[in-house]
Amino acid sequence: MTRGEGGRGTRDGWLAYALGLPLAVLALAPFLYMVVTAVRDQPIETFVAAATTMPFDRFLLTSLVLSLAVASGQVFTSATAAYALARLRFAGRERVLLVYLSALMAPGILLAIPRFLLIDALGWVDRYRGLVSTELVSVTGIFLLRQFFRTIPRDLEDAARLEGAREWTIFWRVILPVSRPALVTLGVLAFADQWRSFLWPLVATRAESMRPVEVGIADLRGLYELSGPGQMAAATLAVLPVVLVYCVARRYFVRGISETGLR
Repeated sequence: MTRGEGGRGTRDGWLAYALGLPLAVLALAPFLYMVVTAVRDQPIETFVAAATTMPFDRFLLTSLVLSLAVASGQVFTSATAAYALARLRFAGRERVLLVYLSALMAPGILLAIPRFLLIDALGWVDRYRGLVSTELVSVTGIFLLRQFFRTIPRDLEDAARLEGAREWTIFWRVILPVSRPALVTLGVLAFADQWRSFLWPLVATRAESMRPVEVGIADLRGLYELSGPGQMAAATLAVLPVVLVYCVARRYFVRGISETGLR
């Protein structure tokens, strides 16, 4: 590397920091305000009140079950669909992809009423299967994994086929192991998206025991008496599981973001 190239790289690095730092502060400001408000006065009593004034443990458990089920389901359905669209050759493959992508143009709120009518007809209102079954397919997840699967060398598949492996074996034993960063990335995004889901759980549940934490916190003002700092403490407790999941999967998540092209 020449001196000019080294200086240009240093300038680019400082420019990236100069632009990225204000954006990071701006993104973290609401979270920092929430935490500071929660711990400003009598932090222990505030968090205890937030956890005991309402059935917070039940809300957390419901959110955890829903988020894990939806994340696992989306990873599986997205991986199988993406493998077919990226690695298998069949007539109309690009048209099928176009139909999938066209679903992204439909706002989620537009589908809330048909989805509710469906689970109501099946008797799945206030049931985990009603909340989970409508969230098992992610068009965004299919597209991201398709883009990643297309970067995997076909030599790996050809070698497996020479040894007599069938498509299902190639999918499980060859494609999925080398796609771990992308799969973890999708799992983290699906978990976080479901954890903060509000509209659909609000529509599809009536019993308090089936309410996830986002809906439960929204009920604070109407059903429970809790101070402003107490509400911030409840929101802080609700965010912690998502932060923990990201910290655990950070290495795979960052690598998956860069390799899938997600920005």
